[in-house]
Amino acid sequence: MKKSLSMLLAGMMLVGTLAGCGGNTASTDNAGSEDGSTASGAAFKIGGTSPLTGDAAIYGNAVKRGAEIAAEEINAKGGVQIELKFEDDENNTEKAVNAYNTLKDWGMQLSLGSVTSKPCEAISTDLNADRIFALTPSASSVATTEGKDNVFQMCFADPNQGTASAEYIADQKLGTKIAIIWKNDDVYSTGIHDKFVAEAEVKGLEIVSDTTFTDASATDFSVQLNDAKDKGADLVFLPMYYTPASLILTQANAMGYAPKFFGVDGMDGILTVENFDKSLAEGVMLLTPFNADATDDKTVAFVTKYKELYGEVPNQFAADAYDCVYAYAQALEAAEVTPDMSAEELCTAMIEQFTSMTFNGLTGENMTWDTTGAVSKSPKGMVIENGAYVGM
Repeated sequence: MKKSLSMLLAGMMLVGTLAGCGGNTASTDNAGSEDGSTASGAAFKIGGTSPLTGDAAIYGNAVKRGAEIAAEEINAKGGVQIELKFEDDENNTEKAVNAYNTLKDWGMQLSLGSVTSKPCEAISTDLNADRIFALTPSASSVATTEGKDNVFQMCFADPNQGTASAEYIADQKLGTKIAIIWKNDDVYSTGIHDKFVAEAEVKGLEIVSDTTFTDASATDFSVQLNDAKDKGADLVFLPMYYTPASLILTQANAMGYAPKFFGVDGMDGILTVENFDKSLAEGVMLLTPFNADATDDKTVAFVTKYKELYGEVPNQFAADAYDCVYAYAQALEAAEVTPDMSAEELCTAMIEQFTSMTFNGLTGENMTWDTTGAVSKSPKGMVIENGAYVGM
C-alpha cells in the first residue's frame, strides 16, 4: 500500500514538473510542427485560413511566411507574445469553414480571416457571430466586412482598387483607348471592374473594349484580345489574379499585340508562375501597397530575412500579413489586454483600438481604419523592369 502511494505521488510530481516546463513559453518556429502551429504558452492565439496548396498557394504561403516572420520578431522582444496557426483552405469556401472550425476548437482568440475573398466571405459571418475579431491581409471584397463590425482589412478593398487604377491611368496619361478583360464569376475582379468603369467615365478615359471570362473559359483569351486589338486599345486593364494574367500576356505576344498592360494587387506573383516566360511581363504596371525595392530600414530588413528563409523576394501578400501581425501587437499592447481574456473581450478591445489608432508598416504610413473595417493607405505604382518590381 505504501509502495503504491509513493508511486502515485511520484507520478503526480512528474506531471507537475512537465506542466511547469512548458506552460509559459510561446514559439513561432514552425519548422518542427506539421500543422504549422506554435508551442502553447502565455500568448495570444491568432489563427487564419489560407490556400497553402492549390492554384492560389503562392498567395497563401506568402501570407503564412510574412506573418510568421513578424510573430518571431515580436516574441523576441519579450512583450506581447503571439501564437500562430494556419489551416489550409485551398481557396475553397467549404474547406475554409471547416478550417475555421478547426481553429476555433484550437482556441483561436483573434483571426487573420482568410487570404482570398470568397473563403473570407464564407467565414466572416461566423467570425461576427462568434465575436472573434479578424484582420485579413488580403481578402478585399466589400462583402468580407459589410455588416460585420469586427472584420477589418489590411488590403485595399476592391472598389478602392478600381477607382485608384482609373485615377492613376488618367493622371499619368498612360493610355488613350482602354480595354478591360475581367472575370465575371469572381467577386474580386467584378468589384474592381465596376468601380474602374465608373471612375474612368469621371476621368474621361475612353473604354473601347470591355470583355469577360469565367473559370470555364480561362485558358483561351483570343476573343478578348482580338476585340481589344481591333478597337485600337493601347492599354489593357487586367483586374484579376496572376494565373489568367500570365496566359493573357503569353497569348497577346503570340498574336503580335503589344499594348501597355495595367493590373492590380492580385497580379503580384506573376513573376513566380511556373513555366511562364517572365520576359513577357516586362513593362507591366500595377498598383500595390508594397515595394520590395524600397530602401527604408524596415523594408530592407524584411526583404533580407524573407530571402534568407525562402530564397525569393516577398510579394505584397507577405508584406500585408507581416503588417497584420504587427498591427495586432500594437493594438494588444495599447489595450493592455492579457492572453487569458476571452475572444469576445478581445474583440471589443480590438474594435476600439483599430478604429482609433494610427499604424506605420511596410505597406503604408499613417494607416487608419474606419468603422466599416476598411483601411486608408496610399497605393504605389509599380512597373516590372528586368524581372523585378520598380516604383514608378
